[in-house]
Amino acid sequence: MVYRWHQNYFYILYISGHFYISEFVFFTEEERRVRANDREYNEKFQYASNCIMTSKYNIITFLPVNLFEQFQEVANTYFLFLLILQLIPQISSLSWFTTIVPLVLVLSITAVKDATDDYVSLTHTHSKEKWMNVRVGDIIKLENNQFVAADLLLLSSSEPHGLCYIETAELDGETNMKVRQSLSVTSELGDPNNLAQFDGEVVCEPPNNKLDRFCGTLYWKDCKYLLSNQNMLLRGCVLRNTESCYGLVIFAGPDTKLMQNSGRTKFKRTSIDRLMNTLVLWIFGFLVCMGVILAIGNAVWEKEVGALFQSFLPWDPPVDNFLFSAFLSFWSYVIILNTVVPISLYVSVEVIRLGHSYFINWDRRMFCSRSNTAAEARTTTLNEELGQVEYIFSDKTGTLTQNIMTFNKCSINGHAYGEKHDSFQVQPLDFSAWNPLADRHFCFYDQSLLEAVMAGEPAVHEFFRVLSLCHTVMSEEKSEGELVYKAQSPDEGALVTAARNFGFVFRSRTPGTVTTQELGKAVTYMLLAILDFNNIRKRMSVIVRNPEGRIRLYCKGADTVLFERLHSCNHELMNITSDHLNEYAGDGLRTLAVAYRDLPEEQWEAWAERFRGADKATDCRDDRLAAAYEEIEQDMMLLGATAIEDKLQEGVPETIAILSLANIKIWVLTGDKQETAVNIGYSCKMLTDNMTEIFIVNGHTVQSIREELSLLPRQHFSFSFFSLYL
Repeated sequence: MVYRWHQNYFYILYISGHFYISEFVFFTEEERRVRANDREYNEKFQYASNCIMTSKYNIITFLPVNLFEQFQEVANTYFLFLLILQLIPQISSLSWFTTIVPLVLVLSITAVKDATDDYVSLTHTHSKEKWMNVRVGDIIKLENNQFVAADLLLLSSSEPHGLCYIETAELDGETNMKVRQSLSVTSELGDPNNLAQFDGEVVCEPPNNKLDRFCGTLYWKDCKYLLSNQNMLLRGCVLRNTESCYGLVIFAGPDTKLMQNSGRTKFKRTSIDRLMNTLVLWIFGFLVCMGVILAIGNAVWEKEVGALFQSFLPWDPPVDNFLFSAFLSFWSYVIILNTVVPISLYVSVEVIRLGHSYFINWDRRMFCSRSNTAAEARTTTLNEELGQVEYIFSDKTGTLTQNIMTFNKCSINGHAYGEKHDSFQVQPLDFSAWNPLADRHFCFYDQSLLEAVMAGEPAVHEFFRVLSLCHTVMSEEKSEGELVYKAQSPDEGALVTAARNFGFVFRSRTPGTVTTQELGKAVTYMLLAILDFNNIRKRMSVIVRNPEGRIRLYCKGADTVLFERLHSCNHELMNITSDHLNEYAGDGLRTLAVAYRDLPEEQWEAWAERFRGADKATDCRDDRLAAAYEEIEQDMMLLGATAIEDKLQEGVPETIAILSLANIKIWVLTGDKQETAVNIGYSCKMLTDNMTEIFIVNGHTVQSIREELSLLPRQHFSFSFFSLYL
């Protein structure tokens, strides 16, 4: 392991008459080395174990931490201070027992409630399996529907070509399955005996919190293999649709990316808690004022009247003058008047919160019959905050919408397909008559598009060829002619299914090939490169070689980025397609543009060399790959655009309307076009016809958005719909 100098400290020892100067040096990990099946080697680096404690307390820390949290309450601190005063005989007029009993009772009740909440939370976040004995460098087996216990390098899988499917909802909230693939050299190590003999060494980046990035190298049998995020299974993921897989533990416990993104458990305070603290402070201020007034009265009485009794009723020591007597009287009055501070208020609030949590659990109107799931209050400390909500921030896809995508319309070579229809009068097209591999659940109503496919129009064929090749979908054929697509996003699944029904059927893929069936004829393309999609690029491309040997790049992505990379001869077609895209966006549909580019052999060879160099780079790898992608994705020819419908979930408009009546402001974040966002706003009743003005704020930087917002009338911010186009 390579370390980097961080900070040093000196210390001096004096032993047997001599001074010794030494130095402590602290280092941070800069590079991680992991050798498979070699605990002795890995333990030299003292990597973290896989033991993780996600609870707020443990047996040792519960009492001090809980008491510290409880004394954040002003009333508890006040009564502790009062108890200390009552231990001073000169000022105490009441027994300390009268204060300590209610204080201990309040602290005990709250402590029991906090311990119960923490225990319930712990049982919900921990699985039954104990993974604490797993160490970095171990090879572990995962089975279907099992949580990934640590950050693993995928070695092999029961699926062909070392593939496996994971769900990352615990990491990023997305329920779509994602594909991970092992290196081809390790995918053959499916047998436990072979895995036990595996002695490869991984050199990779140190622990970090970047979920979408991993950079490392595997050294095995005098060869090195580059590793990326596609080879990793992160802690918190769930293995899906995969019988089993094996992985090498790279990061464990607190070093995993899941825990690197987890902050410390904070003590949360509600608005009611803050209000009660403020009230108690005001009451305490009133108490001090009363004590001061009474102390002044005591001083006046002692000076004017009490002095006459000094000969036969002297002051008790150490009181020697009327001012000191008044000072002690002030604290005595604070003790006597302590009941004005309502310590029982905190107990009452805790009991109300507990009862409220049970009412939430028992509420039949919050029961989901489809999933047979009732509402569950997992904590009793934040319930009242549900009634104090002022703002709701929401995603659109999968939150307001069903996240079930359907291919609705398309534009090909300037022609729009997919007419509006009344589903009760027009029957969907029957694809099964000429395409035995068609999906029975796919619905499309425009006969002219099917006729264009059967007539052999080149642009239409090339359009659906792009949809059948440019994706990361995996195909599984459960029986003859019964294809099941496993897509990382519903959009890809909808587009590949559309191509399938119109005769361009994606059948299977290997790391180097893609096999389709085009109008009944099996065609295998050589997969030369995949230019991945990300939120910055907003597009995805593949480079393939067809059976005739011609190399072609296929691309699909957001029209705003794709149109910038088209050849100049596409200007007229781009204008027509833009009109269609605006129309689709106005209907609330999700749109993508589709294009292609022919690559001469010499250009491909030169670019492939630069691409391989960027892919193998150990520093600035992402930037180099982005530059290589940008270079090749130029001068493309436009084919058309797609329009996909994602319907609103049931009850969304009614729910938003009710929230709006409660004066709750709702913000929705979406990556759709502006026209689509406005249409969705009207569909879900966030925007209504009663709104006199709708302000559209366009900006590419935080400063520009602030400047535009500052120009708007302040009264319009009480009820607004904001959409960000990313």
